Amino acid sequence: MHRVMGATGSGKSSFINLISGSELAVGRGLRSCTSKVETGNTFQFLDKMVTLVDTPGFDDTTVSDTDILKMISVYLSSTYQAGQKLSGLIYMHRISDFRMGGVSRRNLSMFRKLCGDETLRNVVIATTMWSEVTPERGAARELELRTDEILFKPLIDRGATMFRHENTLASAHALLRHLADNRPAPLRIQRELVDEGKDITQTAAGVELDRELAVLRQKHLKELAEIQSEMEAALLAKDLETREELEQVRQDLLKNMEKIESDRERLSREYEAERARADAEVLKIQNALEVERLAREEKEKQITKMMNDMEADRTANAQERALMRQQLEEARRASRRRGGGLFSAIGSGIDSVFGW
Repeated sequence: MHRVMGATGSGKSSFINLISGSELAVGRGLRSCTSKVETGNTFQFLDKMVTLVDTPGFDDTTVSDTDILKMISVYLSSTYQAGQKLSGLIYMHRISDFRMGGVSRRNLSMFRKLCGDETLRNVVIATTMWSEVTPERGAARELELRTDEILFKPLIDRGATMFRHENTLASAHALLRHLADNRPAPLRIQRELVDEGKDITQTAAGVELDRELAVLRQKHLKELAEIQSEMEAALLAKDLETREELEQVRQDLLKNMEKIESDRERLSREYEAERARADAEVLKIQNALEVERLAREEKEKQITKMMNDMEADRTANAQERALMRQQLEEARRASRRRGGGLFSAIGSGIDSVFGW
């Protein structure tokens, strides 16, 4: 099983559809189409069964970063608890981006917090959208991504590999071929949540998200103070229209701050509830698979018994035929013996009469 991550519009769903024949929704603009964890069709590659998992980026246009962390964590912890490990992680990045802005760096930072440095050897960084740049510009950006300390160099130094995905099946196969022999390993957040029993807010990814929320809250507080000063100035100038506009902005900021506080408070609570539901669903699937396995084994036993019975009947029939052949042969020999004795007796009698 391989997980695919990256910013919105980096080509995650398209890659999965191309190589697995799936039909995941694909966005054509900046609006995200992947707002939940989805799995593509399982397919065979190099004598192995492969499943690709599509995950939303931490820049989703419809879901908050808190909810994204929650749904990714629920999926990863539940599957890990059920004994499944990822053998590959694919991080997609648009080579067409002029620079790696704050949103992209946040995605990369969260990706690294989720994975941990120990699993970076199983990571492939796939650059996409090569058709949107000239070969020279694309190569220059690729070199910058490889060598810049705040970009992908730290990941590559710890074992990650960069590949070009040119939206062809050949490049997709080359990427997967590199991951084929990986040894499956738990991600950092899986070890933290399952093995160490941490609350989601205590994980590296949870702490990172909380830090970002705290920074955003401080930014809003500063903006509120500035708006308050502008509103007082508008009030003194009797500029009611400006004051009303500023009041609307102030209300929007207050709502955003309330949402930030709500996100911080509900992350742990909702994670536990959704994890319990996910675990129950996984258990239900496992039980169904177990019932199917037992039924299959029972059917195999019945078929084996029937074949053994047929073999036993065939053996018994063969033995019976052999016995009948033996009895027939003995009867023939006995018949020959009886015929030979009569002639001998007659011969002896003649000898006696004629005195031979």
